[in-house]
Amino acid sequence: MNKHDFPKIHFYDQDFVDIYNKTWSWVSPLWINPATGEQDSEGYFLYPENQKYILNQFESIFSSFFLVYSNRNFDACKNIDFFYEHQEENGAIRWKYDAATGQPILDSDNPEGVGLPLFAFAEYNLYHKSANKKRIKDVMPYLTKYMDWLDSMFKQPNGLYAVPVTASTMKNKCRSKVYYPVDFNACMAVNANYMSALGDILNDKDLSFQYKKMYFSIKTRINSMMWDEDVGFYFDLDKSEKMLDVKSIAGFWTMLAEIPNADKAQRLVDHLNNPETFGTEHPFPTLSADHPDFSEDGDGYNGSVMPVFNFMVIKGLEKYGQYELARECAIRHLYFVLEGLMPNENKEPGDLFEAYLPNKEGRAKMNENELARPRYLLTAALSTIALMIENVIGLSISLPRKTVDWIIPNLEIMGIENLSLKRNLITILSNKSTRGWEIQMESEKLYYFTINVLDQKKKTLPIPSGKCSMLIDKL
Repeated sequence: MNKHDFPKIHFYDQDFVDIYNKTWSWVSPLWINPATGEQDSEGYFLYPENQKYILNQFESIFSSFFLVYSNRNFDACKNIDFFYEHQEENGAIRWKYDAATGQPILDSDNPEGVGLPLFAFAEYNLYHKSANKKRIKDVMPYLTKYMDWLDSMFKQPNGLYAVPVTASTMKNKCRSKVYYPVDFNACMAVNANYMSALGDILNDKDLSFQYKKMYFSIKTRINSMMWDEDVGFYFDLDKSEKMLDVKSIAGFWTMLAEIPNADKAQRLVDHLNNPETFGTEHPFPTLSADHPDFSEDGDGYNGSVMPVFNFMVIKGLEKYGQYELARECAIRHLYFVLEGLMPNENKEPGDLFEAYLPNKEGRAKMNENELARPRYLLTAALSTIALMIENVIGLSISLPRKTVDWIIPNLEIMGIENLSLKRNLITILSNKSTRGWEIQMESEKLYYFTINVLDQKKKTLPIPSGKCSMLIDKL
C-alpha cells in the first residue's frame, strides 16, 4: 500500500464513499502557484476567481480540518503559514491577501481587515493530527502578538469586542445594526480557550493561565449580556448594548466555545431540532426560519445552508456529548450535498457548492443575481471528508496521545483503511462475520483504541502492531 494514497473509507451507503473519493480527486487542481496561475503542489490551496487568487483567513483555517486527512499528500499548514508570514509589526494579521503580491485586501466595510480569530483552534487540531510539538513552539509568538493586537484594537471598556459584522463573514441586512457581534466574541473565547490548551502542551503555566483567565472573562460577559432567557438564544448587541432580535447561526459559535451551561445548551439544541427556527429539512440555515428576511432561496446569509457553519454547529454539539444528534444532522446534510452532486432532474451537471437550499435540494442563491459558487472545496470538503470521517464513521484521532476513539452509533459495515498516523498506517473496520460483529484492525505500531458501542459498552484497549480483531459481543 502506498503511503501516498488517501485513506479509504468504508460505509454501507456507497454514494457516501463515492462523494468522499471524488472530493479528494478534485482537491489537487486547487493547489495553485499564484504567480503563474498554474497547478502546483507546492502552491497554495486557492479558489480561482476572475484570474485573482485571494487567500482568505476563515477558509484557510477551516480547510486545514479536512486536509489533515490527506495522508500528507497536501500540506494542511501551508495556507495558515502564509498569514503568519505576513503578520505586521503591531501583530496585525489581515483577513484576506492577494496571494500573488502578498498585499492585504481591505475594504470600507472592514478597514482593519479583521477576521474571525481561530488560528489557535486550527493549531490545536493540527497538533493532534500530526504530533508536531515543535510547530506549536514556532507559531506561539505569532499567535500571542495577534491576540494582543485584537485586544488593543477591538476590546471595549465593557469587556466585549466591537468589530464590523463583515469580519465574521456573515453580512446581511438584518445584522446591519450589530456593534458587538456574538460570533466574533464567541470566537475570541474559542481562541483563548485553545491558546490556553496550547500553553499546556508547551508546559507553559503562565501562558496557559493568562489565556484561561481571558477565556473566562469573555465567557462571563457573553453569558451576562448576550443571552436571552425567554428565547433561549445568544444575540448580537447594538452600540448601546441592546440585544438585536435576530436569531442567526452566529449564536451557535457559543457552543464551540463551551459558553452555555447544560441548561442553556439544551435550549440551543431545541432550536436545532425546531423546524420553526433551525431544524429545517436541510439542517442548519444561516438565519432562523421564523425571521421575516428568511429566504427559501437561501439568499446568502438569509437562510442558505453552508457546510462551514454546519461543521461548526456539529463540533459544538460534540462538546456537549450530543454525538447522536451530531451524526444524524451530518448524515441529513450529506444527503442534500449528494443530491447537489448527482441531481436526478433537469440533467444539469452536479457539483459541491458553497451554499445549499434550506428546505429542498439544490444550490442556494447568494443574492439576486448570483448562485453559490461550484466546486467550492475550501469549505464544502469539510462535509464530504471531515464530517464523513469524524461524525458519520465516528472516528476521533490523537497522535500525541496515541489514541483512536470510535463512537459506533449502530452496527454497520464501516471503517477506515490506511489512515496515516505519523509513520503508522492504521485500518479499523467493523464487519459481520459468522461469529457476530467483529472489528478488524491493522497497525504498524502500538496505539490505544477506545470503543464506545451504542453508548452501552465503552472500553479502552492497547492495540499491538500487526493484525488483530475483536468480537463486539465479547467486550
